[in-house]
Amino acid sequence: MLTFTQALDLVLEHARSLPIPPVESISLEHALGRTLAAPLLADRDQPPFHRSTRDGYAVDTASFSHDRTAKVTGFLPAGKAWEGSAIAPGESIEIMTGAPVPAGADAVVMLEHVERSGDRISLSSDRTLSPGENVVPTGSEAAAGQSILPAGARLGAAEIGLAASVGGSQLWVYAQPAVAILATGDELVTVEETPLPHQIRNSNTHTLAALVRESGGIPSALPIAADTRESLRDLLLQARSYDLILLSGGVSAGKHDLVEDVLAELGAEFYFTGTAIQPGKPAVFGRLHNGPYFFGHPGNPVSTQVTFLLFAAPMLRALGGQANLSPLFAQAAAAEPLQHKPGLTRFLPAHLDSSLTPTVRLVPWQGSGDLAANARANCYAVLPADRESIPAGDPVTLLLR
Repeated sequence: MLTFTQALDLVLEHARSLPIPPVESISLEHALGRTLAAPLLADRDQPPFHRSTRDGYAVDTASFSHDRTAKVTGFLPAGKAWEGSAIAPGESIEIMTGAPVPAGADAVVMLEHVERSGDRISLSSDRTLSPGENVVPTGSEAAAGQSILPAGARLGAAEIGLAASVGGSQLWVYAQPAVAILATGDELVTVEETPLPHQIRNSNTHTLAALVRESGGIPSALPIAADTRESLRDLLLQARSYDLILLSGGVSAGKHDLVEDVLAELGAEFYFTGTAIQPGKPAVFGRLHNGPYFFGHPGNPVSTQVTFLLFAAPMLRALGGQANLSPLFAQAAAAEPLQHKPGLTRFLPAHLDSSLTPTVRLVPWQGSGDLAANARANCYAVLPADRESIPAGDPVTLLLR
């Protein structure tokens, strides 16, 4: 059985060996969540002119700092070019945020830092002004032709805005990987059905489908597999045409846990069949012969989500061409003492507050089948295998979701 870090390193090793995915062109309006396949280039200097960052007065600092007064000779709003002559010593131009700073000026003094009387301004007695103050120089953000976003970057709201600013109306992106989702178990019924007392609704397929979409893939839910070799084999054969297979259930050691046996019959190679974590200890990672990689997630819902975030998500991101593959971790102070049984790395539902000095506390739960507790959490606290307790105020590593 591998430790958590050994298992993750193995997944990342395989993920980084994948070939480059296919490429397609899409419009900017459909690019959210996609992954760039070619660098985004600045179409011109950014900014294309010396840009004022404040409402105020454009001045020559040498004369203004010396005389501490200047004559106002014009007004320049954003979106207009200055058509007058260069600013001479002793002169100023009233200027708005975002406007191009006229020639002859090397700084903008803020409105709040001057007193105006008629056509003259005076620098407040408690203020100074330095060259370049409140001005963003031409090309300081990016030079024309410079890469401003690399291939492999996932396009969120900030990246969409950046692409729009450089005229990126069409973008080259990697094709989204197709993911087969196969839930197993005679106890499962569909969401639309009314379960009998001994049955449960199939939540894992919907959880995994949402996680796949969040990670940039296209999920396809296969029918629920019965606890028979024939049912599993038939559905796995259907899944061979996908880029990745995600199974839930059937990977433990029970009489009806047949997933590993059927995968082996289909010529699968296994890279690990268990990890020293909780929840998710029975997780499986491998690859079908001449086929896609697969992950076998334990059937308990919290186990499924944890093992997806730790292992399947990095592989899925790689299949979609993303550059940043690893799970997202952060740290916060423990809001209260945390105790657990050592020996396994534990990923426990937790709630991270949103204060400027963030703290985290565990969410009370009834084990890895507790979907309600999982929904109340917004992260997982990572409790190391070699520690029994973490005192209040000490840093806690978090698995973000």
